[in-house]
Amino acid sequence: MLPVLLILVPAAYLSLWPVPIEPLAWQAPAAPGYVGAHAPNSRLAGVRQIDLKGEVGPEHVVFGADGLLYTGVASGHILRMKPDGGAQEVFCDTGGKPLGMAFDAAGRLIVADAVKGLLSIGGNGKATVLVDAVAGEPLRFLDGVVVAGNGKIYFTDASTRFGPAQWGGTLQAATLDVLEQSSTGRVLEYDPARQAARVVAKGLSFANGIALSGDQASLLVSESGRYRVWKIAVAAEQLDVARPSAQARVLLDNLPGYPDNLQRGLDGRIWLGLAGQRNDLDKMAGRPFLRKLMLRVPRPLWPTPKPYGHVIAFDEDGRVLADLQDASGNSPLTTGATETAQRLYIHNADGKSLGWLAR
Repeated sequence: MLPVLLILVPAAYLSLWPVPIEPLAWQAPAAPGYVGAHAPNSRLAGVRQIDLKGEVGPEHVVFGADGLLYTGVASGHILRMKPDGGAQEVFCDTGGKPLGMAFDAAGRLIVADAVKGLLSIGGNGKATVLVDAVAGEPLRFLDGVVVAGNGKIYFTDASTRFGPAQWGGTLQAATLDVLEQSSTGRVLEYDPARQAARVVAKGLSFANGIALSGDQASLLVSESGRYRVWKIAVAAEQLDVARPSAQARVLLDNLPGYPDNLQRGLDGRIWLGLAGQRNDLDKMAGRPFLRKLMLRVPRPLWPTPKPYGHVIAFDEDGRVLADLQDASGNSPLTTGATETAQRLYIHNADGKSLGWLAR
């Protein structure tokens, strides 16, 4: 009897133990590998480092009109410093997880906080919640943000299913969302003049970084769970990207990694971070049961992305203009890049320093 039980109990556990996802089947495109514009290189290796004095994960970087650099870190702090890392200080503690950031015309720092919602932070470091719910539904996982010239704020809600506050952090919640593939990510607009928010587009598998086109008529949005970047009209209203529309098209498709932050750079360049290589999850795309099974095995056995530094720049026609990689395995989880005339700062989600390259 004991040998039978030793077989049946693990089998029952692997088949029946409750998990938080209800995965959906989808057709993952065959990974392109590192070819063409993404041919292997070491241009990101050996970046110089700004020590963050115990803080971890400068996930996004912006510059203020004061010429200072601002970055949010895992502790909930937003750090402020000189471009070379000098005079480093805590500008604000959001009490949450600041991800995307952008300044408005009045010099207020607008923050997409994954836990607290859309925040406005004044020069004194005091944070005010602009919006944390839409149509009575809480915003679970704010990620990217950009401010238009007319003052309207566009931001992404990565998942309406899994939020960091409920599931142990941003990485854990993101993993569950990508595994489930229920595509509940959204793009939203907040109008400060009316103090009202609306849904621009929905149906995205982990909506992540966001940027405005040069004419500010379109939004560029990275969809991490499907390895692509969209171009979506700002005038869209409740647009479901799963249905063909003249208001949305895929600009970059079948990327070799998970697209993360988007940030406009110089000379028309748009920078994008690829937060890890694609892996065996592609093989599970059409097999939802395997994704449930994965959650029942020890986490070290999960197919997680290998450490691989990678940022790219492209233009509004989707042409790749630059590709910088670090295959050494020493790079932190690259989430994006911020370009100035002097330096290219490399965002990351888990490093103890902020990397940069001289321009």
